Amino acid sequence: MMRTQPSALRAAALWATLWLGATPAAHAVQILRWDRMPLAVPLRVGEERVVFIDRNVRVGVPAAIADRLRVQSAGGAIYLKASEAIEPTRLQLQDADSGALILIDIAAAPAQAGPAPLEPLEPIRIVEGDGAGPRYGARDRAGGTGADAGGQPADALSPNAAPPDAAPRVRHETPVAVVLTRYAAQNLYAPLRTVEPAGGVTPARLPRGLDLDALAPALPVHARALAAWRMEDQWVTAVRLTNTSPRWVDLDPRMLIGDFVAATFQHPGLGPAGDATDTTVLYLVTRGSGLGNALLPRIGRIDAAQNLPTPAKDATDATDAAPVLAPPPQPPSGADHAK
Repeated sequence: MMRTQPSALRAAALWATLWLGATPAAHAVQILRWDRMPLAVPLRVGEERVVFIDRNVRVGVPAAIADRLRVQSAGGAIYLKASEAIEPTRLQLQDADSGALILIDIAAAPAQAGPAPLEPLEPIRIVEGDGAGPRYGARDRAGGTGADAGGQPADALSPNAAPPDAAPRVRHETPVAVVLTRYAAQNLYAPLRTVEPAGGVTPARLPRGLDLDALAPALPVHARALAAWRMEDQWVTAVRLTNTSPRWVDLDPRMLIGDFVAATFQHPGLGPAGDATDTTVLYLVTRGSGLGNALLPRIGRIDAAQNLPTPAKDATDATDAAPVLAPPPQPPSGADHAK
């Protein structure tokens, strides 16, 4: 059996070290935690930087830098590349499903020339911060997420606690009423290609011939339901309002009668009848059912005479009434009266 010389082992180890040093190392990923504070994402002119966010987002780019910044989004990753220097600018990343916003501050500077080549920019991964406060419009509706002062889950102390395998309800960054109202307004007033997708929103059936006379009895308007959508346990109904008077009408949601979660007018007022501004749309959000069950029942006209008691008839018929006696004849004028 041949024995390997120590010098040969040292040579092999040296070659292995040199070979590993020549192998390009994998890029590390920089982790940024979103805690409601804007995240700094520096760029370098002519170099692309990848931002992983692991969700479907839309990127809002200011028009001032749109021709200097290339933005591409695919598969939960955002690719940013600046063609020129860019001053510090804020971008908005909006979750396409929940509407949640993440703010990032970018700035692009030219690469500094030096004796050694610059290291490429590290990819960035944005994760949800642990210390995030309560979300606007969100409720802690997921089972087992709360805890008491002793660290025990709050649901464990409740006799009506949901089973562990129960599916938790989705938490929304934006209130459902806001999502529904925005979606309805975009469907009616914006081009279809620009309508933002909203996960969980589905068209709802609209009752035929829905009577809306009791919706705003104090306003001189004609109301007609146009369309309805639903998300979870809330409905939004788009109602067309047309002014029927020759004067300007100011719209006030306090003049609406019904059980509504939210009421939003597309315009603050209506122009005189026949004018181009005499029509607008009202968005009514209801909970548990559509608009038909949120309105007050229609009250018909009441004839008070129908509630009066009917007079009882006399025991004797009208034909059996006592005859009327004729007065006695009077003596002729000028004649002597007998004593």
